[in-house]
Amino acid sequence: MEIRYMDAMTRREERHAMAGTSLLNPARQRAAFERVRKAHQSEVAEDYVELIDDLITANGEARATDLAERFGVTHATVNRTIQRLIRDGLVTSEPYRSVFLTEQGRAMAAHSRKRHALVRDFLLAIGIHRDTAEQDAEGIEHHVSEETLTAFKAFLEKAGRK
Repeated sequence: MEIRYMDAMTRREERHAMAGTSLLNPARQRAAFERVRKAHQSEVAEDYVELIDDLITANGEARATDLAERFGVTHATVNRTIQRLIRDGLVTSEPYRSVFLTEQGRAMAAHSRKRHALVRDFLLAIGIHRDTAEQDAEGIEHHVSEETLTAFKAFLEKAGRK
């Protein structure tokens, strides 16, 4: 039994070595975890600026009430997030008024939307159902590297889909 475990570990380590990664390399693991943490930190901001942009386009304004309803969170959560977005220079707002994107916020929303569309289109091209592709793209768009996005784009261009 122990031999099988060791054989499995050796095979797994060999696969990682061939892929250029190592299960036991602390620096690589640290870098990978750091990348994920950074993606999580920007994910909320990207989701908020995208939705704010969508609401402004559809309704002419983005209200905290609408954000809370769409995200399924409390008004307090929205207010805390809006304060962070104001601090980061992505939105402006005054008490009891709508939320507006700064130029930086509009640029972030456009960039995020572009990443989302690219991931979604790639998933559709490989045969994922449209609803699933939309849902999966929402999570993947925040965590995928520029290298992977470039590969997705090249794949789509080669397939004649972009």
